[in-house]
Amino acid sequence: MTDSTSTTSRTFLITGVSSGFGRAFAEAALAAGHTVVGTVRSQDTLAAFETLAPRRAKGVLLDITEFDRVGPIVAEVEREVGPIDVLVNNAGYGHEGTVEESPLDELRRQFDANVFGAVAVIKAVLPGMRQRRSGRIINVTSMGGFITMPGIAYYCGSKFALEGISEVLAAEVKGFGIHVTALAPGSFRTDWAGRSMVRSGRSIADYDALFDPIRQARLEKSGRQAGDPRRAAQVLLQLVADENPPVHLLLGNDAVDLVQAKLDNLRKEIAKWEAISRSTDYAGSHGKKE
Repeated sequence: MTDSTSTTSRTFLITGVSSGFGRAFAEAALAAGHTVVGTVRSQDTLAAFETLAPRRAKGVLLDITEFDRVGPIVAEVEREVGPIDVLVNNAGYGHEGTVEESPLDELRRQFDANVFGAVAVIKAVLPGMRQRRSGRIINVTSMGGFITMPGIAYYCGSKFALEGISEVLAAEVKGFGIHVTALAPGSFRTDWAGRSMVRSGRSIADYDALFDPIRQARLEKSGRQAGDPRRAAQVLLQLVADENPPVHLLLGNDAVDLVQAKLDNLRKEIAKWEAISRSTDYAGSHGKKE
């Protein structure tokens, strides 16, 4: 593993730097001497961001769900600031609500922000990285891209999607000197469960016993989670400096414990149903190469 204190200066593009992980990532990169272009959604936030490090912190007004604006803005950034060495796809939000009670439009908006927006930014930076034969793409997913909990189906679905896209992309661009990592945090002390979460209304009493305690517990835990975004930011710098970063990286004890338990249960379920799973091929075709 390469030392994260490497003095090589890079240009980062980090989406969603106004708070939470995005702000912690940006502050850590700036403190390490890098240049950071950060997307924000208001002029006031832009001005505040640029005061963090004059000349090295550049704010850009961009809502990543405005897909047609992403490419031109990235091109403008590269003309004005220089090639983007590191993309950190951080912008996004959480959605809470049972599937039956959550409007379909809320699913579309969740995927627009957490999946389509992230891919739009990837597609904008990728040609330059490919031509230069170097680059780092770090997609902030979630332990919810591996495990699920009642009431966050839309969110988990979006993070499962980004995990899968990241893994495929990593295989597609590895030969170009581009490394892709899906960074999957557990519960961290950000605004995710607070002001950044969209909550669907309740309308079906049958879900009260299951879901009401979950919603209440999440609200009570907000702001008291074990995960420290500043420590996550130091891990991000290690990933950027490492010559062979992982494709998937969990962050937090809860993420490691819950995902390991999920994998253990999945292995047991596969073993239990293995004979049925193997019974669906044409007779005599097992073991033959297509």
